[in-house]
Amino acid sequence: MHHDHRRLGRELDLFDTDPLMGAGLPYWLPDGAVVRHTLEEYVREAERAAGYRHVYSPVLGKRELYEISGHWSHYSDDMFPPMSLGAEEVVLRPSLCPHHALIYRSRSHSYRELPLRMAELGGMYRSELSGVLGGLTRVRSIQLNDAHIFCTLEQAVEEARAALELIARAYADLGIRAARHRLSLPGGGQGEGRHEGGGGGKYVADPELWRRATALLREVLDGSGIPYEAAEGEAAFYGPKIDVQITDPAGREATLSTVQIDFHQPERFDLRYIGPDGAKHRPVMVHRSIIGSVERVVAHLIEQHGGAFPAWLAPVQLLILPVSEAQSQKGEKLLRQARHQGLRAELAGPEHGTLGARIRGARLVPYQAVIGEREAAADGDLAAVRLRDGRRPGAVPTAELLGRIAARVAARGPELWDDEGDAGGDAV
Repeated sequence: MHHDHRRLGRELDLFDTDPLMGAGLPYWLPDGAVVRHTLEEYVREAERAAGYRHVYSPVLGKRELYEISGHWSHYSDDMFPPMSLGAEEVVLRPSLCPHHALIYRSRSHSYRELPLRMAELGGMYRSELSGVLGGLTRVRSIQLNDAHIFCTLEQAVEEARAALELIARAYADLGIRAARHRLSLPGGGQGEGRHEGGGGGKYVADPELWRRATALLREVLDGSGIPYEAAEGEAAFYGPKIDVQITDPAGREATLSTVQIDFHQPERFDLRYIGPDGAKHRPVMVHRSIIGSVERVVAHLIEQHGGAFPAWLAPVQLLILPVSEAQSQKGEKLLRQARHQGLRAELAGPEHGTLGARIRGARLVPYQAVIGEREAAADGDLAAVRLRDGRRPGAVPTAELLGRIAARVAARGPELWDDEGDAGGDAV
């Protein structure tokens, strides 16, 4: 079945748009904000564990900044027009890399500090034409999971390879499958014959830069044993990149994650580090994004899972269902315990309809805990467990239930229940 994230996202109250905010500028509703926040925290945690340090940088920059980076001459068609501030012009940034180059440049660095891994979940803006905007996949306001690694030439291949490993691990946790890996190269002979200024062409004119960066990325892919296809005309303006491609249920392909090796911007911003010989050397800049833009990855997750997110990502992880008012107190107690353990739990009592209607209405919630007369009367607190996939492990002590759910959430991945032997019965 093909799930359209635009329809499903609105039905599930994840996100929406308003003509007064403008096309391509979606807002996130509470349940969608939970998914987004959980994803962002996941990425930050993965990056911290991999030795990244996080920064914040502003979404505005002077036009001059993007003239130096090359965005203005090669990418201005995708940028919003400048805004005048007195004698200066500022623009909404189309990427984070120039800001990170300035942050790196603001302090002196020794070779002992490298690789220096700088990460940010930051906003950026692209002036997409209204005809191509749609849901969360093509937007004008983008929250990007971005990072830049400043390293020596000798470290670049290993850093890019490690970034590909981070991407693969994230895809496993999110239940995403990479359709293919693409080595994205420039069209027109790797940047030869292109010019700076006056529109600038699509690519930076520096054949040696393209040759070196392409050779390193081929080494990364070959060393990782990853099959890949080369594609001309898909490179960034400043260098080649590895694109991790995904396909939606309708078979449409898109780029989600990227790894790039960049010699251009370190040159443009005159970035340096002090080597073991005491002299100044030029670092290499590795750009990488694990999950790409939060908007695009959530769109893909909605379509991939039909709204039935992995338990660790689900807006509501546990729904507590007291059969009648007599069990409401037990339900409230379980709700407090679940939230105290950090689980996203809600209670739907008999005022919300019959038990069958409440169960069907919560079909996307990973765990349901039904508390009837038998469970309420038992020694100790029990709940009859129902899993989203239709399995019914039966009556379980509530402390054990919360422990099992917390363990599955912490482990991530698609599995809902550890002990397959407990499953039995049919869903109501």
